[in-house]
Amino acid sequence: MDPVTRIEGHMKVEIAIDSINGQQQVVDARCTGTLFRGFETLLKGRSPLDGPIITQRICGVCPISHAMSAVLALENVSNYLPPTNARLLRNLTLAANFLQSHILHFYLLAALDYVAGPDSAPWTPAWQVDMRPGLDSVAANLPAAIQARRRAHEMGAIFSGRMPSSNSFLPGGFTAVPTSQDIDRYRQHLTALTDFINNVYLPDVQLVGEVYGDYFNIGAGSKNLLAYGVFPMDDSNTSLLFAGGYCENGTTGAPKGFSTGDITEAVKYSWYADSSDNLPPTTGKTEPQYPKGNAYSWLKAPRLLGKPFEAGPLARMWVNRQYQRGISVMDRHVARAMEAARIASTMAKWLDQLTPGQKVFDTAFNQYSGFGIGLTEAPRGALGHWLQITSGKITHYQVITPTCWNASPRDGKDVAGPMEQALIGTPIADPEQPVEALRVIHSYDPCLSCAVHIMRPSSKQPTVLYTRR
Repeated sequence: MDPVTRIEGHMKVEIAIDSINGQQQVVDARCTGTLFRGFETLLKGRSPLDGPIITQRICGVCPISHAMSAVLALENVSNYLPPTNARLLRNLTLAANFLQSHILHFYLLAALDYVAGPDSAPWTPAWQVDMRPGLDSVAANLPAAIQARRRAHEMGAIFSGRMPSSNSFLPGGFTAVPTSQDIDRYRQHLTALTDFINNVYLPDVQLVGEVYGDYFNIGAGSKNLLAYGVFPMDDSNTSLLFAGGYCENGTTGAPKGFSTGDITEAVKYSWYADSSDNLPPTTGKTEPQYPKGNAYSWLKAPRLLGKPFEAGPLARMWVNRQYQRGISVMDRHVARAMEAARIASTMAKWLDQLTPGQKVFDTAFNQYSGFGIGLTEAPRGALGHWLQITSGKITHYQVITPTCWNASPRDGKDVAGPMEQALIGTPIADPEQPVEALRVIHSYDPCLSCAVHIMRPSSKQPTVLYTRR
């Protein structure tokens, strides 16, 4: 399949299939980001105020997370905390973006791996693969899901001005002053969305889990889970709806704290200069080098304490001990739906805390020169921005996205990234129609447009199974 559809961005995955104990399964996998992003280079020499606007263009599905990370980094330079209304409005805008993304992922990107789509283009022609009975109700809910996702965008735009990208996030606060009318409009959308999540989305995910119960045992990956934390619950930013931390090897105990100094990026198998290998993002470089030896991806390989970590809804829910059933393809879907329900219920509380007419921006805010870090969560996982401001200009910027964590290539120790590890061992019924590999990939909701090449060990060239232009 080249490219794999129903994934955002540009990506290729090569997998090798062999027979193990009489069963065909994936024995090797390599995830390739095929696009050089370069936003870090674009930002050098620009005004710090450009950061929240430009970085939102990294992704059209989750731009609000980049806006949040960028303003947190800018405010971190000055150790500044925004007014209460600004904190709540940022949360409500980001949360709306989370809800639309989670709904989008299940119904439009992942569900069609398990249920047949409409008998018309672009859903046909389709593979003749393992599509199990009992899920007609999930397919029937597709139109309602599209309407729900549109509602989430409309809800987010009430305070942010526009969606998917917003101009309302800026260091020092937020641009919209909440009114009683806006709060009421937002609440009407939220009430309908909460009903959809609790009574349609969550039951649909649980039903797919019942029919495809074997996928609770497929796609475990590294079993290392990382979250930065998101949605501040107080003005001191000390309490978060989803706290940060990490768990190794699927442990269910209390998560461990971490230092951002323990994060590095390996580039042995990335198309970047070796001089940037294993540097922390505080001093990281974006120096492309293509071609380069055995490198195979434009993604670097982020590592915490030298180890690969999975990020995303399952990681957030696991670290916060809200969901610890297991680590697998289906666990990622269930955790994502449960997270959506938890976010929606908390959004109603944030609405109640808004005070119409109170300030949303601190005019006394002053941007000092210095270094700042902005850590938050995107729908797909841990997101971080690192920047240096010198004489009023950006002189250093580094971004590590969730998919860089999840779809990273091998590191200097030849340790595979989380998605690569999750693919290895996946049983494949038909190498010409490897839907099982798709299910693993889609469970991460990678923000990439994938191309998966199926190769036999004896082959020199990948077999292109499906092409879409």
